[in-house]
Amino acid sequence: MRRIGTVLILLAISVAARASEVEFVRVWPGWRDADFFSRISEYFTDRENTSGRVVVRTHPATRAGFYFLARVRHPAVGLAGAQFVLRIVTRSNPEPRTYSFPVDRPPGIDVFELGLTGSDWPSKSIHPVAWDLDLVAADGRTLAHRQSFLWSKPGP
Repeated sequence: MRRIGTVLILLAISVAARASEVEFVRVWPGWRDADFFSRISEYFTDRENTSGRVVVRTHPATRAGFYFLARVRHPAVGLAGAQFVLRIVTRSNPEPRTYSFPVDRPPGIDVFELGLTGSDWPSKSIHPVAWDLDLVAADGRTLAHRQSFLWSKPGP
């Protein structure tokens, strides 16, 4: 019985260590025009060339929008069934809006372009006041977290 307990503790430590191996290296929020994503190869293949980035949009047919470019290091942890959960506050809407972006990547280092496009971000002149980004595993565990400075400040 004692041996089973030891194995379970080691398994729990291993799972916790693997979760800590996932990190946001950097998160860059900013507007991207549709032309930012245009590559000459599209004229030959009729497919979007993402230049090695994983591009996920709230409206896949619309490229222009506000993006969160997230560089994620996860060398020993696959992201099958995971998702990014993004919460945003804007001047026009002080209540956080939540968006989810599915992820399915093998272990490695990836650059994700998480785009709020179409009716979710209709204008280049709109800027977030605060944002909060989580990378959540398929089982619901938070693997990585990043937030803007203002997100951590208490409300009025």
